[in-house]
Amino acid sequence: MAAHRKPGRRPLSGGTARTALTLALAGAASATAFDGTGHADPRLSPAEVKSKVDALYREAERATEKYNGAKERSEKAEKSLGELRDEAARKEDKLNKARASLGSFAAAQYRTGGIDPSVQLALSSDPDQFLERASRADRAGSRQAAAVGGVRRQMREMDRLRGEADARLASLRARQAELRKHKKTINGKLGEAKRLLSELTADERADLAGREDGRAARSSARAAAPGHAEAPNARAASAVSYAYKALGSPYVWGATGPNAFDCSGLTQAAYRAAGVSLPRTTYAQINAGERVPRSQLRPGDLVFFYSGISHVGLYVGNGQMIHAPNPSAPVRLAPIDQMPFAGAARVA
Repeated sequence: MAAHRKPGRRPLSGGTARTALTLALAGAASATAFDGTGHADPRLSPAEVKSKVDALYREAERATEKYNGAKERSEKAEKSLGELRDEAARKEDKLNKARASLGSFAAAQYRTGGIDPSVQLALSSDPDQFLERASRADRAGSRQAAAVGGVRRQMREMDRLRGEADARLASLRARQAELRKHKKTINGKLGEAKRLLSELTADERADLAGREDGRAARSSARAAAPGHAEAPNARAASAVSYAYKALGSPYVWGATGPNAFDCSGLTQAAYRAAGVSLPRTTYAQINAGERVPRSQLRPGDLVFFYSGISHVGLYVGNGQMIHAPNPSAPVRLAPIDQMPFAGAARVA
């Protein structure tokens, strides 16, 4: 009687072997992951974090300048709409008085025994009927015709004003939507920068801050050195003086002082104190005055950075500027060669 034996295992073919090896490796990787010993993403060094954070701040600043521009346009649209509504209210009041006057005239004619058909226009509360009947004004006396014609013109003007108000309201809503979009972008960039910084240790964050403070202190010492250039006129001197008083103020995007600033908000506030009105955004401020080459800079000149003209500072002489850098640094002195120079403008 033959013995019962288990069939021998056949050797795995090449394709089957590769499949088995793949499954085994996958299973080992899964097991490692479940054991909590999987390979985590490498931790960024403080230098890498700083590089990424600086890039996020630049992106946020570009969005901030777009926000500032949209806010300025929104405020203008809102003011324009308010003025138009005021004008419409005044003209509507004038129209109502004119119609009431025609109604009084019609009532007087009725009391004397007759009323001209054209004067009955004033008795209609329906604008369509009123305009339809106004064609009879040609047959009325000169006084009645002039009065009715005036009312007709006022009604056409009211229709025009209402249409213009609708268009300005639509423009205002578009500007407000643009504001919300840029605000979302800014908060997203700043939130990501904050998250990256939070992954550093307290000592690493302090070390980065210390380096920035050290550079600012050296810049301050150079700017205060004997023989540094003086402002060329009283307005430039006043702007520079304002900027020095703002040193240490926090950076807040969208802020124009007096207690916090973003970069273009600081330069706008400095020149506002000097009696000079500047536009709100960097890309508008660079066109607000005479362009000057870097070799001819004088205190009070506006200095701009990056290809998109997304940052601005106030030149104070000796190769230094005062600027509002970003949310992690207050208003401070810095060398103008700290960032890619894009141009300069003299506004005073």
